[in-house]
Amino acid sequence: MNHRTAPVEIRERFAVPSHRLQEEGRCIRSLPDVDQCVVLSTCNRMEIYYWSERPENAQEHILSHFLGTGRGNVNMGAHFYSHLGAEALEHLCRVLSGLDSMVLGETEIFGQVKTAYQMALDAGVTAGCANKTFQKAFTIGKRVRTDSQIHAGATSVGSVAVELAEQIFGDLSGTRVLILGAGDMSRVTGRALRARGAEGIYVANRSFDRAVELAGTIGGQAIRYDVWGDYLKDIDVVVAATAAPHCIITQETLLPLRAARKYRSLFLIDISVPRNISPDVADIDEVYLYDIDTLTQLADEAKRSREQEVSRCEAIIQDNISKYFPDSALYDQ
Repeated sequence: MNHRTAPVEIRERFAVPSHRLQEEGRCIRSLPDVDQCVVLSTCNRMEIYYWSERPENAQEHILSHFLGTGRGNVNMGAHFYSHLGAEALEHLCRVLSGLDSMVLGETEIFGQVKTAYQMALDAGVTAGCANKTFQKAFTIGKRVRTDSQIHAGATSVGSVAVELAEQIFGDLSGTRVLILGAGDMSRVTGRALRARGAEGIYVANRSFDRAVELAGTIGGQAIRYDVWGDYLKDIDVVVAATAAPHCIITQETLLPLRAARKYRSLFLIDISVPRNISPDVADIDEVYLYDIDTLTQLADEAKRSREQEVSRCEAIIQDNISKYFPDSALYDQ
């Protein structure tokens, strides 16, 4: 099952935490008619890859293992999918390539599949066929990413903002960030900035407790809302996402700070509605301003670009399946 076939309240019933992947793999391997297996469990999918001389029987045992006596309470046709032989191999390659992900072309899934396979290998629940299949599937997944643009461009507002910041500063290592507001958009953008090297992150919110909470999750420091203006002279990036009904950063806010800032670049990310930053601050030479509409437009353009790459990726997968997996090789033990 995955994010398209089952809602989170169903997926969470079958999720396997990473520290239990080996144990779960051994349990499934011990079921009747299961010869080899790999368990893949992420926030968006739960999949069992298995090898069997009687795959239909093995599937029934696997489903009973997870569902037990509650099988009648689950909509089997709606939530589960099953692929056999070449179709299963194609699905694995699509997963590795990011074609089956919630965010088309995302790269995290490749590492998650590698971890799942390594766990199965360490648990001793794979053998020649599984090992050969996954190793060659990894090669195909890499080929897709090398020979296409499926991963190009940022597809979320937070990631777009970070890419733009990197274009301005070149390297975000050591940059100082001020986050105004402690909602979900602030959290996502703050984490993305931290992941790219931002070091000094300050969080200000009218509710100080919420500022403390957000700062704790992104490795930042909470400051009182009434003093955030004192920090602007040393800040490189401002993320504005408050519920204020008016602009809280204007030309009058920034112009007096230019000399103290030594005319350094300042990147302003306004992801609030109504806007928190006056549009005319972009007229200041060293100030770069992007609002929610611009960021969303750039993210949508990247999504459309990735969608146009899908057919190319699928062709690469098919060509390489034919190259690496002649029909008989799918079933060789």
